[in-house]
Amino acid sequence: MLDRIAQEIGAAGGWISFARYMDLALHEPGAGYYAGGARKFGRAGDFVTAPELGRLFARTLARQLVDLQVRHVLEFGAGTGALAEALLDEHPFEYSILEVSAELRQRQAARLGKRARFLEELPLRIEGVVLANEVLDAMPVHAVAWRDDGIRERGVAINEGRLAWEERPAHGSLLVEAEKIQVPAPYESEIGLAGRAWMRTLGERIDRGVILLIDYGFPRHEYYHPQRAMGTIMCHHQHRAHGDPFAHPGAQDITAHVDFSAIAEAAVAGGLEVLGYATQAQFLVNCGITEVLAQTHSPRTASEAQTLLSPAEMGELFKVLAVGKGVTGPLLGFAHGDRSHTL
Repeated sequence: MLDRIAQEIGAAGGWISFARYMDLALHEPGAGYYAGGARKFGRAGDFVTAPELGRLFARTLARQLVDLQVRHVLEFGAGTGALAEALLDEHPFEYSILEVSAELRQRQAARLGKRARFLEELPLRIEGVVLANEVLDAMPVHAVAWRDDGIRERGVAINEGRLAWEERPAHGSLLVEAEKIQVPAPYESEIGLAGRAWMRTLGERIDRGVILLIDYGFPRHEYYHPQRAMGTIMCHHQHRAHGDPFAHPGAQDITAHVDFSAIAEAAVAGGLEVLGYATQAQFLVNCGITEVLAQTHSPRTASEAQTLLSPAEMGELFKVLAVGKGVTGPLLGFAHGDRSHTL
């Protein structure tokens, strides 16, 4: 992977954007993190997602999907297929998966068989529910620095044989977006242009339905807070979280927190309506997680509930954003504690 990145940097004149580096390190066929064969999800991998903890998350989420009375579910980035399997065990949805990693798609197909349909590209027209659980955080982001002498883009170069940060003046759409953000220099952070473009495209293609985005992040005023002056880039390698994206290229996950305000704005620009925004804990409580827990109570499900709901774990940092088109009435998951006004 390092050789491939070095070739790209050389061909580009000695510098590439961090967004391009992140795309290569995660998705380059045969070498990128999500394209390789190593275990990524679960306790034997590098990190644990909510569906990998057990079935409590999926069983609770299913209550929201059933309440919407939808037939079709389209999941982006389905990981091991654990969420799809558990949802299908709860209700006979027509289930489609769009997965960019060929290696993960094979694992999902082996797990789900003919219960799910695998798509090669985004459908031109979409109706139903679109699920994206921990997808936006893995989309490439541009790294930006606000300096005393102006706004600069932080890219990647080779310095004495090692990957290293190198800054150049920001320009184009990145500069336009960065100029909208008021932060005290010096300040470093990220701007997710790819996630916004993806959201706008979804908005243009959905005829009727709901998009549920579940990820860790903040509204803009918290994302670009003065105390968060070193950005949000985070890496996971063998269950150790650290902040060096150059440590294990191709062998570690690289993520950035989600600016939910930017995603909501992109959704509206794509013709969608914001239907709700809440913490994961509030969303799951609204959907009846306590009732599900009472039906299946055991030490394992109690531990799972603790991880999903605790402010110290996933409960507060993870958020759920719902956007959609042609849907009336409040969604079950946002009946109480809707924070859409903070976006």
